[in-house]
Amino acid sequence: MTPETRGRDVPRAGPALRPVRPHGQRPQRPQRPRPPRPPRPRRVPPSSSSGSAPDGWERAPETAAIPIPTVEQQDWHRGIRDLERRLLGAERTLTYREMARELGVSTHAARKLWRALGFPNLDDDVKAFTDADVEALSTMISLVRDGHLNEETAISLTRSVGQMTDRMVVWQIEALVEDKIANQQLSDATARTQVVETLPELIAPIESLMSYAWRRQLSAALQRLTVRVESGLAATAQGRDGSEHDSPLPLARAVGFADLVSYTSLSRTMNERTLAQTVQRFESRCAEIISIGGGRLVKTVGDEVLFNAETPEAGAEIALALAETIAADDVLPQARVSVVWGRVLSRMGDIYGPTVNLAARLTALADPGTILVDSVTARALESEDDYLLVPQPPRIVRGFGEVQPHMLLRAGGTGIVLENS
Repeated sequence: MTPETRGRDVPRAGPALRPVRPHGQRPQRPQRPRPPRPPRPRRVPPSSSSGSAPDGWERAPETAAIPIPTVEQQDWHRGIRDLERRLLGAERTLTYREMARELGVSTHAARKLWRALGFPNLDDDVKAFTDADVEALSTMISLVRDGHLNEETAISLTRSVGQMTDRMVVWQIEALVEDKIANQQLSDATARTQVVETLPELIAPIESLMSYAWRRQLSAALQRLTVRVESGLAATAQGRDGSEHDSPLPLARAVGFADLVSYTSLSRTMNERTLAQTVQRFESRCAEIISIGGGRLVKTVGDEVLFNAETPEAGAEIALALAETIAADDVLPQARVSVVWGRVLSRMGDIYGPTVNLAARLTALADPGTILVDSVTARALESEDDYLLVPQPPRIVRGFGEVQPHMLLRAGGTGIVLENS
């Protein structure tokens, strides 16, 4: 206020006192300052290939880096692509629809066979398949069309190949990596890099061994099948009267388990590499014993091995050798072992039935370092002088009621002889 207006009532600025702007004119907003632009380099033809700016050029401020592969990295990726082409036999040029058209089947049928090999589904328009893929799948399709197999059996056979080769490839690669780490003191990443680099030299010999092993295993299975047809009926009735709960099942087998004691506590105290070496040692010992004893290693699950054999005596010898060998090993903890003579159903390389379940239950009941059998198996073995069967207190077993276990001991004989490794 001025001195002249002090003390007077001065009207406040209302709508009538505000400045009036022309109709349609917007109020002006304050302009924000724009950031300065970086200087642009002067465009002069380059005359230098060094890392510094060529003569006649000015380097602009660096704001981002785009990684450029080194010569070594480019060679590495080129080698990987060459190896893939060698393994696949051809370039990936076909989509699902194109492959199905080549096979003369629906896309759905092509997907089923591809999944049976163990590979995931892909989008229809992705060029992921080769002429070699078409040739491989057409083999199974031809067997169905010619009446040798039905579709379900063809899928099952394809799945068996996919599952076995998947596990085999992972096993082989990890064995090669472990060899590099143990013998050359390499890090895991460096070892895997070297395995990839040396793999081309190993493809042909490993592939040849795999093909030969399949033929040899098929020959051994054929021999077992022949023996079973000729003399299996006598072994089937051994120690049994036909009233057992597993009588409807087709195959008479000795089924056994070997289970490492305190595996859970070991897994908590050991580092991953030591634990893996312990499990690998256990599986290797078991596989050797089962093979020499004439049995079959059905599967391994960490600390547990499932096997079967053609006769009660073969199953007993394998069980005794497993318990004795593992007990004498300074690295491995003790094992619980069981063996049961009964009937099983064999599907997809595995075995099923009450005999398998009972053997698993007896393994859980066994004390460390001992072998338990059921009463049927005890009767089948009691006429043999090489075995001692000690009755144990009856136990209630889930799914089987009261069961009379017997402890299996060696009374004579040399048993399975292992080579010194």
